[in-house]
Amino acid sequence: MVKIQQFIQKNMFKVSHELPINMLDKSFEINDYEYCLPHLLDQNETYRKHFENAKESGSYIIMDNSLHELGEAYDTKRLLHWINHLEPNEFIVPDVWQDKTATLVNAKSWMNNYELPENTTKVAVVQANNYHEAHECYNILKMQGYQKIAFSYGADWYADEFPHPNPLVGKMMGRIMTISRMYKSGLISKSDRVHLLGCALPQEFGYYADFPFIESIDTSNPIIHGLQGVKYNSLGLLNKESIKIDKIDKEINTDILYDINHNLIQFKQFVQDGNTKQN
Repeated sequence: MVKIQQFIQKNMFKVSHELPINMLDKSFEINDYEYCLPHLLDQNETYRKHFENAKESGSYIIMDNSLHELGEAYDTKRLLHWINHLEPNEFIVPDVWQDKTATLVNAKSWMNNYELPENTTKVAVVQANNYHEAHECYNILKMQGYQKIAFSYGADWYADEFPHPNPLVGKMMGRIMTISRMYKSGLISKSDRVHLLGCALPQEFGYYADFPFIESIDTSNPIIHGLQGVKYNSLGLLNKESIKIDKIDKEINTDILYDINHNLIQFKQFVQDGNTKQN
């Protein structure tokens, strides 16, 4: 049996790769922290027990709100239940896809009206329809008191920042350029804390050499492609499998593990290239 931990090194960026249920036992080996999708806590006992064990073992946990998987944030009462039960280190408060106004309303409400466990940091997400809105959203979230802010990967308007025949390249470069513009303008400072939600293409993470404020990343990309028999090359990918990790129920064999290992090694290289240039 292939052991994934043989190929893993820890990074300066904290990285977590979401895994299918039947691979959760590998998470402590390959991830810098545990990334939790709360709707699965209600749907799957194995998933729930994994995160209860993670809490018991003192693992760092970031809890999402499941917007990407469900199309909207998970039920507020269930979110509060699981936040209080697991006491995650960070919780990504409910946002609304590409809707700056609704996202800011939610963020203000969660900052002012919901008391979370003492050690749980509230994280907000930038949502917008263009760069101007994104700039404004980030600024207001900071004024609302958020100490850590996330950027999603798939916003349609990213392609406006970097028009390209391949829309995945446009979105990848668009997020890089958006964050870069905010940094150069002084809106994002070196002491800020930023999380990157997912990725359009994995080679993106080799471009963050000059962004010391990026603290954490989550993406299932190397896992999903390995499960589908797609191996990264040294330049990354130009296409993307669109399957969501919570929808995968596939038997794991040695060939699949080798493909996943291959992708993890290359992904770590992208991240380390960016980290190395920072120092």
